[in-house]
Amino acid sequence: MLGIRKWRRNQLAKQKFPDEWRVIIERNVPFYKSMPPTDKKELEHHILIFVGEKRFEGCGGLQMTDEIKVTVAAQACILLLHRKTDYYPGLSSILVYPQAYIAHRTEHIAGGVVAEGPDVRLGESWHRGSVVLSWDDVRRSVADIHDGHNVVFHEFAHQLDSSGAKRDSTPVLRNRSTYIAWARILQKDYEKLRRDVKRHRDTFLNKYGATNPAEFFAVATECFFEQPKELRKLHPELYEELKHFYQQDPARL
Repeated sequence: MLGIRKWRRNQLAKQKFPDEWRVIIERNVPFYKSMPPTDKKELEHHILIFVGEKRFEGCGGLQMTDEIKVTVAAQACILLLHRKTDYYPGLSSILVYPQAYIAHRTEHIAGGVVAEGPDVRLGESWHRGSVVLSWDDVRRSVADIHDGHNVVFHEFAHQLDSSGAKRDSTPVLRNRSTYIAWARILQKDYEKLRRDVKRHRDTFLNKYGATNPAEFFAVATECFFEQPKELRKLHPELYEELKHFYQQDPARL
């Protein structure tokens, strides 16, 4: 099975990268323009495999197009650069709505109380199977690449986090001592954000990151790629750990 998958990926990667896809990336993914040529080539290699392996589905009347596929795939694959990867092994499909969508929410509150009701969402990541995105919010995310908000980075960071990145490996997770440092620093900054939110202090990191450690990692990932210099200045240890995890240093670009 592994041999067949490797062969298929080699065949996908040998394909010529479509010129029209490159036009889409240059227009819709501003990060691409600042990349060195070697990174651009690696990203295109990943995109060919990602689009070839994952199933894209339009929901809520949205017609799937190459623009949607390539725009989402390019951002998802930015998180995979310079790393050994199995291309989000738990992910099989990307569901895209035309705009923010309504999902049913069940929330367990203290005292055994369960609250249920509709919840408006921009995206979500399921531990096994799918990522769900709002196309309007994907486009809004890339319209300003310095606002610290990117729905694709956020949801695909969840995909890495939920699998423990075991097959999208990094030195941070392969080595026990570096993993301990990684966990300690993320926990420290997460707890600080929780305290600041509880005391109604202004925070650089989005307050949503105080929800739980998984959301903190996703929010930190957004800032790492969109506001790297600010993150490095205000959270230097966190920035260094994310730099090791993603094998990238966006503050230098």
